[in-house]
Amino acid sequence: MRIISAAEVEGALDFTSLVERLRQAFRRDTVVPARYQHSLDDGNGGEASLLLMPAWQAGQSAGVKLMTVFPNNAAQGLPSVMGAYLLLDAKTGSPKALIDGPTLTVKRTAAASALASRYLSRPDCERLLMIGTGALAPYLITAHASVRPICNVLIWGRNPDKAERLAKRLNRRDFRVDFTTDLQAAVRGADVISCATLSSTPLLQGRWLRPGQHVDLVGAFRPDMRESDNDVIKRARIFVDTREGALREAGDLLLPIRDGVFDPEDIAGDFFDMTRGARAGRRYYDQITLFKSVGTAIEDLAAAQLTFERA
Repeated sequence: MRIISAAEVEGALDFTSLVERLRQAFRRDTVVPARYQHSLDDGNGGEASLLLMPAWQAGQSAGVKLMTVFPNNAAQGLPSVMGAYLLLDAKTGSPKALIDGPTLTVKRTAAASALASRYLSRPDCERLLMIGTGALAPYLITAHASVRPICNVLIWGRNPDKAERLAKRLNRRDFRVDFTTDLQAAVRGADVISCATLSSTPLLQGRWLRPGQHVDLVGAFRPDMRESDNDVIKRARIFVDTREGALREAGDLLLPIRDGVFDPEDIAGDFFDMTRGARAGRRYYDQITLFKSVGTAIEDLAAAQLTFERA
């Protein structure tokens, strides 16, 4: 069994190739049992999560990702998300590789947002707003720029110092990245708005949106978490990675459903629909589109297979 490090995953997965591999994965038949999420006590009065995400393709590859989410780790200088992916041979069950989980996760998650953007954002999008300064933020910025002509990026975070440091790290002469403390103005000026936070209260307000924007909601992975208010959901045409996962875990949709402002039948499509041509994405220039990501083991398996082939 090979051990594939974070650096090797990083080197193996460029976004152009990974986005295309994800597109192909959703066009194929993959068995994906429900994701198992268990709540843990971190021993200090904080709530943590253990996630188990299996998937397999008959006679080809199988795998399971084991991830932990410990939000209080930041106070100890540790990553909040850790874990590993075990890739198996689906013909014999033999282990093929143990792959760094956090790097695989951020790469496939960002690639999924980029795949959605290919169908949902305007082809001429140049301005991106990144809400959040965590581990996913730089990957989301790079991934979105791989599918659209993004050349101006603003970063907003609850901690302006972190936003400023991240902007300075990513800024280039041909790819301008800056930080902002004015979230409302930044939302109004963006073509694509990507959110990746652990917020339990809405950060993005629907009244700030303007026609033609694309909203990418990546954080808030539990039913009690949300990054957008009800008005965002009411104004946008909604797409998800998988309907089952979104209606089980996405607080950005489940809370508006609870409030009676959104119906599950109003989900316009998922990755299966879009990649197989069953449903169109953006239908007209001034439409507001929204992609809610909760993640699926299909993405992990596809990313793990590509990593194994290249690392």
